[in-house]
Amino acid sequence: MKFNLQDRRGFTMIEVLVALLIMALMLTSITRMLTTVRTTRDHIHNTQETMLAGPAIVDLIERDLLGLSILDRPHHQLLSIRNRVELGLDADRIDFVTTTDGKEWEVFDNRPVRADMNEVGYVARPNPEYDEFLELFRREDLGIDNEPFEGGRYTFLHDRVLSLDIQAYGEEGLDADPLEDWGNQEGEEETSGLPVWVKVSVTLELAPRLLREQLVRSSPGDRVVTYTRIVRFPDNLRIAQEDTPRLAIPVPSEAAGGASDPVVGGLPGGGGGRGIGLDGPLPGEGDGRATKGSTGGGRGGGGDGKSDG
Repeated sequence: MKFNLQDRRGFTMIEVLVALLIMALMLTSITRMLTTVRTTRDHIHNTQETMLAGPAIVDLIERDLLGLSILDRPHHQLLSIRNRVELGLDADRIDFVTTTDGKEWEVFDNRPVRADMNEVGYVARPNPEYDEFLELFRREDLGIDNEPFEGGRYTFLHDRVLSLDIQAYGEEGLDADPLEDWGNQEGEEETSGLPVWVKVSVTLELAPRLLREQLVRSSPGDRVVTYTRIVRFPDNLRIAQEDTPRLAIPVPSEAAGGASDPVVGGLPGGGGGRGIGLDGPLPGEGDGRATKGSTGGGRGGGGDGKSDG
């Protein structure tokens, strides 16, 4: 029986190996392309999240600072800025009283309530999971008490903070020297009351969306973003602090002989009483004083003796 060698058809070993090599190169190229697309997608996602979180944080700080209240507060308790360092990173702290509506609900008499004036602060603490980062919190205490820079509830804002730097400036101009600490020290005139402006800088690092992304590290400069906001206090607020409005109950003047009992808020009543309201005392006629927005147009009995009482 004879066999014809020309009838045998197939691939040689070399041809199979060449085909496998070509397929391997194609799969490698496709895998690299998919990895690049995934990394780019995650980087865009992280950048977008940080671009949204950073401005939101500095906007929140600015809104609270612009609502700062000096009503019935001593000068050393108007604003507190403390220079702190945690894990070798700037972890400053700022506290004050603001007229911003409360963001945290408190339950009183089985109903949720929020205050129109609250104690607010911002503080950075070490991250318990990653020792190279800080966590940023917003402190809020319902209402106002004798310790405006303590207590309250802390709301989490961000967990990959590299720096929280807060500086106060007591003079106008960009050449003014920054002060790392401000307020909360009775008797220090230089840092008492309100500064001219405050500079807040928050540095965040982009968080990896996937754990595998940590294997493909980009340059540190591409992953770190610093957000800076300058808050300048209104001139009328800084001028008003020279005669900070205080809440008090008016008392009869001795010079008027206590002709009649005074009434809070400048209501009809004489005796040269002095009423102090929310907007501060306004001069009356003679020895009398009346408060802004008082009802009844009441005035003290001194001077020309005008009184609606």
